[in-house]
Amino acid sequence: MRQRLTIVLTIVVILGLLVILNTITYVKEQKVNDSEFTANRSTYHAGPTGTRAFYDFLSESGHKVMRWREATEKLLGSSGPKVKTFVVIGRTQLPFTSEETTVLLRWIGEGGHFVLIDRDPETSLMPRSGNWMIASHQLDFPQFDLNANDQKQMTETVTALKPVQPTLLTQQIEEVMPSRFAARMKVVAMNSVSAEHSGEHKLPSVEIVENETENNLAAPVVHISDRDGALLVDYAYGAGRITVLGDPYVVANNGISSHDNLQLAINLVSSVDGLVAFDEYHQGKGITQNEFASYFAGTPVLPIVAQVILLILFVLWTRARRFARPLPLVQVDRRSSLEFVASMSELQERSRAFDLAVENIYSRTRRVLSRYAGVDYNSSRSEVAARVAMRSTLDAHGLETLMRQCEETINGAPTSWRQAIDLVRRLREVERALGLRMRSRDARQAAEKI
Repeated sequence: MRQRLTIVLTIVVILGLLVILNTITYVKEQKVNDSEFTANRSTYHAGPTGTRAFYDFLSESGHKVMRWREATEKLLGSSGPKVKTFVVIGRTQLPFTSEETTVLLRWIGEGGHFVLIDRDPETSLMPRSGNWMIASHQLDFPQFDLNANDQKQMTETVTALKPVQPTLLTQQIEEVMPSRFAARMKVVAMNSVSAEHSGEHKLPSVEIVENETENNLAAPVVHISDRDGALLVDYAYGAGRITVLGDPYVVANNGISSHDNLQLAINLVSSVDGLVAFDEYHQGKGITQNEFASYFAGTPVLPIVAQVILLILFVLWTRARRFARPLPLVQVDRRSSLEFVASMSELQERSRAFDLAVENIYSRTRRVLSRYAGVDYNSSRSEVAARVAMRSTLDAHGLETLMRQCEETINGAPTSWRQAIDLVRRLREVERALGLRMRSRDARQAAEKI
């Protein structure tokens, strides 16, 4: 016992030293201030540039939303048809590859709704629609010392924009407040003549839509704009549709509460009924990373767990090794007293001497009952039963009847093996009810049998 206590105390001391060592050596990472220059547009991010507030609002208000943490090619798999709107916000941590872009455009062409919110969107994610394309340019660029959580700095010299026409995306909107870093887009028509005569892979010459007189049903629709260009544009692509918003500030934590920004954000993702998926895979939150490890990343918890596991393995390894001289195996004495009991039981069963079996058990039970009642062994069964009933909850009449049946069986009354087993069972129930323990010899024999 003392040796085990020493081992337990040693393990506790080692664990305590490991915890203290990890706590001392743990260096907390310096918190980097959230800024527009290095914005994090993830729906997991609760900082000024994050979009967690928008996602939580949609989730709690009953919209079907999810965080898409798989590769884009999964959109064409079994999960793809369930997603009706796919949202990409800001410049992602992982860029879209050409293969991923091809898969995404194929999903859109089959009827998906793609929402792109960025100040400098990838041109590959904004494919042309017929002879029409979108050209984007940014008015201003954020500085390093800009406080992203200060709305006054974010919207300095900015005037709220009003919808240019009533559409599904501008319903219930009076004015929207973008940041001063918002991009503007121009809807332009490609000059097919210049494109045909140009043998080089250059950007085709374009002309402003205002100068285009041809009616083209594939032309993008401008919803919100000012003299610098459009802030919100959408257009058809195949059987689907692409919506482009030129400023993530409208849906970010630091700007979604301004004016009607929240209503615009809701309109963007709810214009098509169905599941809305926010791209977290390209924000660096793919499911390839273990969630448990990522949750405790940067803390001493993981090293402590690893060291505890090594300690447990070491203890198990040492417990399986011999530290002393080999000991001989325990020799079991086969001459057990239970062999005699088993032999007698078999003889009584073959000779149908059920009265003898009942007598062996009843004589002991009567002796214990007499001792329990405080009377002589030769006292009448009525007296024994009455005294036992006075000291317990047993019924005196039932106990006296049981004793009488046992004595009649012992004295030669005809009985069967079922009746004998029933009498023995009832005797054992009386012993258990009174809490009468077996004799030391019986206990030893029972232990040897086990």
